[in-house]
Amino acid sequence: MARTPDSRRKALRLGHIAEWIVILYLSLKGYRILARRYIANGGEIDVVALRGKVVAFVEVKARSDLSTGLDAISTTKIHRFAQAVDGWLMRNGWASAYTLRCDAVIIVPYRLPFHIEDAFELPMA
Repeated sequence: MARTPDSRRKALRLGHIAEWIVILYLSLKGYRILARRYIANGGEIDVVALRGKVVAFVEVKARSDLSTGLDAISTTKIHRFAQAVDGWLMRNGWASAYTLRCDAVIIVPYRLPFHIEDAFELPMA
């Protein structure tokens, strides 16, 4: 079913609100936010965060339940995400000395954010 312009605007607004919730949540967990909505090479990283010696590339999903949030991270999404990660790493060479991790945070109504560390691996180039 095709989305209407109004439903696209609502989905975009919900996504931005979810990103702000995740930024606050990760900050409270001790992460320092390095980037938000980083776009490069045809892909996007919702949040890049640093804690200790770990750089986390975070995919944010706002869904009605946890399983649909996890299902929304498709192989196509992971491929585009990997392209953006490559672009970010090319511009931030210092990060090669850190542990790099791909996390997901699922936002579900009336629940705390569900943070999955090492949620997926990036495909080898």
